[in-house]
Amino acid sequence: MTAADVSVRLAWADDARAIAALQLRSWPATYGDVVPTEAFPQGPEAVDAATQAWAESLARPRDARQRALVALERHRVTGFIVTAPASDPDCDPVAVGEVVELVLDPGERGRGHGSRLLQAAADTLVADGFARAVFWVVAADDTTRGFLADAGWAADGAHRELDLDGSGAVTVKQVRLHTALA
Repeated sequence: MTAADVSVRLAWADDARAIAALQLRSWPATYGDVVPTEAFPQGPEAVDAATQAWAESLARPRDARQRALVALERHRVTGFIVTAPASDPDCDPVAVGEVVELVLDPGERGRGHGSRLLQAAADTLVADGFARAVFWVVAADDTTRGFLADAGWAADGAHRELDLDGSGAVTVKQVRLHTALA
């Protein structure tokens, strides 16, 4: 594989279906220890609905500094990352950016796509004027936490528990990592 075969770029509206399918495929790997398999959206209808949501988000982001970047290998989407102003009440959304989501195709991990996405996201956040970035990760996801720690991210002491289905029966614990950008 040559450098020309892999890249990262801003996501286009045409990428919505590939991003949606990748996101839905990745959820069982990310949350499978917490959420029963049957709870994940599946099938063509789920991909269609997620594609529509992604197409709208890519066409009309909520903030001018909200970005989606895709990792490509031979023009095929292998991962994506989403950045935006930080949404936590203890973060200044002018100075602090957030990595909202980082998703890699489970079969493409360990091939450099995550590193390329993370670096492109950092460059994008700096270009958007952010001095620091935060990223909420699943507390039990040692692989992602280790990957981020190796890239210079560290826990900042914040933690939360997300209610995934609104009933309180399915929750996931997260910790917030941060890094200086400039």
